[in-house]
Amino acid sequence: MQKLKLKPVALIALLALAVAGGAFWYVSAGKPGTPAVASAKVSAPKPALTVTAELAQTTRLPITLAANGNIAAWQEAVIGAESSGLRLTEVHANVGDVVKAGQLLATFSTDSVQADVAQARASLVEAQASALDAAANAERARSLQSSGALSTQQINQYLTLEKTAKARVEAAQAVLGAQQLRGRQTRVLAPDSGIISARNATVGAVVGSGAELFRMIRQGRLEWRAEVTSAELGRIQVGTPVSVMPASGGELRGKVRMVAPSVDPQTRAALVYVDLPSMTAGKASSARAGMFARGEFELGATDALTVPQRALVARDGFNYLFRLGQDNRVSQLKVQTGRLAGERVEVVSSLPPEARIVVSGAGFLNDGDLVRVVDATPEIEPNQPPALAASSPAAIKNGAAP
Repeated sequence: MQKLKLKPVALIALLALAVAGGAFWYVSAGKPGTPAVASAKVSAPKPALTVTAELAQTTRLPITLAANGNIAAWQEAVIGAESSGLRLTEVHANVGDVVKAGQLLATFSTDSVQADVAQARASLVEAQASALDAAANAERARSLQSSGALSTQQINQYLTLEKTAKARVEAAQAVLGAQQLRGRQTRVLAPDSGIISARNATVGAVVGSGAELFRMIRQGRLEWRAEVTSAELGRIQVGTPVSVMPASGGELRGKVRMVAPSVDPQTRAALVYVDLPSMTAGKASSARAGMFARGEFELGATDALTVPQRALVARDGFNYLFRLGQDNRVSQLKVQTGRLAGERVEVVSSLPPEARIVVSGAGFLNDGDLVRVVDATPEIEPNQPPALAASSPAAIKNGAAP
């Protein structure tokens, strides 16, 4: 019976302890500075990333017009054979040779030409002798005209023979001149200075009159024939500077020499002829006739608002910038880009000039992120002295001595 009476007493004791503990917790929770209050406090937000930022800058950017086209010779000269049926004995020029006006390029055999010249000279001497005899007879006939010793018919005959003899002399002189010209034509000379671009001359070949022996780029001048649409044609003027990049690499500077007076009705494009540096100017050039090239016409310059290219973030096919607010929170801005100038790019959409743009770390941010902004530190050069490299913050952090 005593054992059963102890159970309600223990129950009452446990209830009393529970009530006392709850009261103690309630009183303690209302006092500031207690562990319960400290755990209930909300911790401050932490930055998502450490970034660098800078203001958008106004930069003077050039206005260019891009085009494509082919590089061609300014003018080509075809050097052919003027004599017919002669054998080619010597060839003094090859493809790629730089020649001057009047330089000997090839020589034909002169044996048959010399024989023809000798024959024409002999015919001329014979005609001159006959002309002297006819002139003497005509002079005697004139002196006897008043005496009546000769009839009028005979006198006219002597005078006619004199004129005929003179005509034969002139004909013989013409034949001799033609044969001498053939002799000079056995030497093929360069009609102008330039570069030999093709050669068909072969030693021992017998060629006909007009056969092509050499092809030459006159004065070594090349030109870029750019194709420009009719809508852009009015922006180009004679003398406009041009930068041409051939397919082989490098860059050539030129100027517009002429704009085509007509537009192709099929493509609606016109040709713009740009003079390029001469190949004989002493500087090696990678440009060759027939090569494809792209270029840009320099049409002036304007002021533009630019940001570093590293600040641009490409997402879903669009470009974005992250603008830094007063509370170090970033807002994502969709922008449109324009011209490039080194490491900077033009922003053509509405962007306040005083806006601070996140540069490094922009690719890891989202709209509304909180960031910590630090000053940009210059990178260490690859050939920097070891002592200076060891004094960098990364080296000090790793335990290197400053």
